[in-house]
Amino acid sequence: MGTAESSERPLDAAEFAVGFIGLGNMGAPMAQRLLKWPGGLVVCDMRPEVLEPFTSGGATTADTAAEVAERCGVVSVAVLDDAQVRSVVTGPNGILHSAKPGTVIAVHSTIADQTAVALAAECAERGVEFVDAPVSGGAPAAKKGGLAVMVGGTEGAFATVRSPFELWASLIVHAGEVGAGTRMKLARNLLHFIAFTAASEAQRLAEAAELDITELGKVVRHSDSHTGGAGSIMLRNTTAPVEPDDFWFPILTHVRDLGEKDLSLALDLGRRLGVPLPLAEQALDGLGAGLGVGPGDISKEQK
Repeated sequence: MGTAESSERPLDAAEFAVGFIGLGNMGAPMAQRLLKWPGGLVVCDMRPEVLEPFTSGGATTADTAAEVAERCGVVSVAVLDDAQVRSVVTGPNGILHSAKPGTVIAVHSTIADQTAVALAAECAERGVEFVDAPVSGGAPAAKKGGLAVMVGGTEGAFATVRSPFELWASLIVHAGEVGAGTRMKLARNLLHFIAFTAASEAQRLAEAAELDITELGKVVRHSDSHTGGAGSIMLRNTTAPVEPDDFWFPILTHVRDLGEKDLSLALDLGRRLGVPLPLAEQALDGLGAGLGVGPGDISKEQK
């Protein structure tokens, strides 16, 4: 993984409490599942009204991040942005104010990877481990314990956080050193929001063709639940060109040919309806190269 090896052995579940700071839309369902943690759960949020479901479930509360760190071996942070993460970790009442050596701070917020690296360096000066551990799957997955979590940190820190993370995540990936978890999350969300933009383009085409775009949405959700959507072609371990004798070459060539055919038909429909489809044009131009098998006949004809 390219990560540094921690000299500390992973803590046993019964040896430490878990802290959770930030009980918002994502944090609350994640922390709710940590009520089962055998070492106990300590929660902290600026809004007193959100604490009651946790205290009634057996958790204890803390007024500050520093107080959480006094009592916990692992502290999860799920706040809004880089500034809030820095305040929670390094502020006057932050985690580092009282964290003991060997404590692991896990930040689930999507922040800049440089922020994660800088905070990890500050933590290391105190003998504290830092992992960036952003999540994917949204609140519904959090409630079911089905999140994916991408962890950047040392092998030792990863071993320590794995058990508590298993209570709210069904896929735990050690992405590499600190910052790698965030980089993986950014790549994942790049796909996510480009896909949203493509969905908007598809809706415009369908609406211009006098179709019910709500019904189109039902078809997309249904078919993607079976095919896996874009993730279904993310199976190779490199983006380098695929050699003709490679197992994937005929599969990805087939995907390219189907894609180029359907994209060219959609673009023709868009031209007839007067609907610009810039993402579709870019997709037709780049699909084969992106798949690693080069452009097909239809793409070549368009140039």
